[in-house]
Amino acid sequence: MTPPLASTETGFWLDDPTHRAFLAADARRQLAFFDRSLRQDGGLVSLDYEGKPLKGPQELFATTRLVHSYGLAQIAGRPDAAGIVDRGMDDLWTRHRDKEHGGYLHAVDGEEVVDGIKLGYGHVFVLLAASTAKQLGHPDADRLFDDIVAVLDRHYWDEAVGLFRDEFTRDWQPFSTYRGMNANMHGVEALLAAFEATGEAIFLTRARRILAFFIDRIAPQEGWRIAEHYTDDWRIDRAYEGNPMFRPAGTTPGHSFEMARLHLQAWDLAGRPDDDSVVKARRLAETALLAWDEARGGFAYTLNADGSVARNARYWWPVTEAIGIFATLVKLERRQADEVWYRKLWRFADQCLIDHETGGWFPELGEHDRPAMDQFAGKPDIYHALQAELFPLAGGISRAAEALAAQKPLAE
Repeated sequence: MTPPLASTETGFWLDDPTHRAFLAADARRQLAFFDRSLRQDGGLVSLDYEGKPLKGPQELFATTRLVHSYGLAQIAGRPDAAGIVDRGMDDLWTRHRDKEHGGYLHAVDGEEVVDGIKLGYGHVFVLLAASTAKQLGHPDADRLFDDIVAVLDRHYWDEAVGLFRDEFTRDWQPFSTYRGMNANMHGVEALLAAFEATGEAIFLTRARRILAFFIDRIAPQEGWRIAEHYTDDWRIDRAYEGNPMFRPAGTTPGHSFEMARLHLQAWDLAGRPDDDSVVKARRLAETALLAWDEARGGFAYTLNADGSVARNARYWWPVTEAIGIFATLVKLERRQADEVWYRKLWRFADQCLIDHETGGWFPELGEHDRPAMDQFAGKPDIYHALQAELFPLAGGISRAAEALAAQKPLAE
């Protein structure tokens, strides 16, 4: 049985043993569900609502997110009995790695290359997976880490502007002038993980350069929203619309929550300099809260530049990222208003998003808060929801892997 969300209405849930037990219990349930991600013929597979394999290629971002998630879980004390990390690390090196041109292939099916495009989005997730594997002490972590750092340096990092480029053909020919926030945001995530894994200052320096562009420069001029799409000279491209999940038109409140948390993580790792980082992170998060659907709960997926709703689809991951930033703010300042939102978000997740019968979270809600499948065929990954449970369990606002290793909250 799933334990109750919390035992008390007073104090802060992060201090409540019952709430912490709830977080750990659902994390274990998620992991038990996604243990079925192994393909019988090798590789990793996506799952439907019941945990059955879905047809389709193995995509780079999915492989890397599983490695990262199961690596964190193992660090937190939950043995990887299914061998997800080992399988994923092997797949990254033997299936996704492009032995002919270097870099990592977007989609494969066994030995077959389904899509050889080279996206910055997927490559920064390779760095995240490798960094987590290093903190886990995986024997294959160093070769993957060294390789992806070299690839990112050679092809993606633009030193002149301090940002990542986005996309190339398989043989590294640029085929568009697109530049995007999403790949850079996850680049920050990966760079901070690399700094935590190695202590090498270049990773933190680069992460803070990216954050400075989007949070110090773009967000204030855009009413504390972050534009998603840019031209090759980094001017906002308001007319752009691409993939409806990864590159939707407009602004994405969920990304503001995520960027706010990463901004505080970087600030903490830099020694908490006496600047306005906390104020800016709070402005980002509080502005993104305006996308909350008071009638139904959840967040509108995208907004127009003026803050009006563009797409009112309700997905799970913006809720998990809001949980992450408000857990961070509660740890930092213990404001009651932040606690109100933290509880509100978890109550909504518990009632509408968590699959208490089968495990995992429903990725999309339709009418009457019923699970919908307009964008997703199944439960796409464990990454967002698992972090929403592990980050609150970890002490501090950075170095989550170290804190989880010390506490072992998922050990039974």
